[in-house]
Amino acid sequence: MTRRDLFAGTAASTLALGLGARPAVADAPLKPILLAEPAHLFPYVPVYMAIDAGIFAKHGLNVSTTMIGGGAHVQALIAGQVWGNIGGAESDAMSDNGNIADPLITICNLINRALVYFVAKKGTAPKSMAPADIKAFFKGKKCALSRYGGTPDVLARTYMVQNGVDLKNDVTIVNNALIAAAPDLVRSGAADIAIATEPQVSFGIAQGIWDEPFFSFPSLGEYSFTVLSTKKSTIANDPATVQAFVSAMVEGLKLTQTHRALVEAAIKKDFPNIADSVAKAALDRCYRDRLFSLDGIMSSPAYDKDMASVYASGEMTRHVPYSEVADMSFVLNAHKSTK
Repeated sequence: MTRRDLFAGTAASTLALGLGARPAVADAPLKPILLAEPAHLFPYVPVYMAIDAGIFAKHGLNVSTTMIGGGAHVQALIAGQVWGNIGGAESDAMSDNGNIADPLITICNLINRALVYFVAKKGTAPKSMAPADIKAFFKGKKCALSRYGGTPDVLARTYMVQNGVDLKNDVTIVNNALIAAAPDLVRSGAADIAIATEPQVSFGIAQGIWDEPFFSFPSLGEYSFTVLSTKKSTIANDPATVQAFVSAMVEGLKLTQTHRALVEAAIKKDFPNIADSVAKAALDRCYRDRLFSLDGIMSSPAYDKDMASVYASGEMTRHVPYSEVADMSFVLNAHKSTK
């Protein structure tokens, strides 16, 4: 199935939204924008939808993504190999921790909740959510926490420590490079508990690998889990392109909330091997848990909550304030232009 065939069913709606027709200025060549992503993740679908539905093209941009795992998506942006990245605000803060001369800046929010979940081998779960029962449940188990030092790993470790789990003596931690490996690790017995995201959570339930998550990190509330970033010098040297990118992304986030058919079409294209029932269950959870940012704004409280876990982990030596990491002016401008 070609991209044209796949999106034929949504052509009428995109034209009605003004996405099919480019403005007059778009007769000029589209400016290429390459984004690095740490993984090709289901909850990043607002970006994929904005690409496929022509939203970025309407703003004069040809946006594409490249997956660079193991945390290298951050280094790729620092090195100037990509225009921007999909990542964590804490990575931007770490780049401003006295490490580089041209730090990374968050320009738009994408995922406004911690998009991970604790799952366990089917038929097992804590007796209750009381700390003593959680500690007892983790005791002696193998826990897959994704890449060491990544946000899922930091969140998982913080949760365990807060519930009295001794990370050295009570559990065996498995740091798998890809969070998508969680179903295979639990099914094979390499892990008893895993940190997982969608669509792996719904896939694991459908396959009988685990039951519903015993803890959902979106319950923590606003959390700057995933943002869109670029270099400080890019903002200074080419603010027009940054504004075009952010304006398109804000438009995409709004459409994510109002035009689910466009999101579903992007999922079919970018995740063709996922069963329709699993894709629906995963997307239902994303909406139910309010994972997608509604407006592109990364708030100071959401950033502070994210960074509290980072500071507690000891990964940073200097506290980096919100004002040094976030530039929400482009998001605000995007909203003004649509009023």
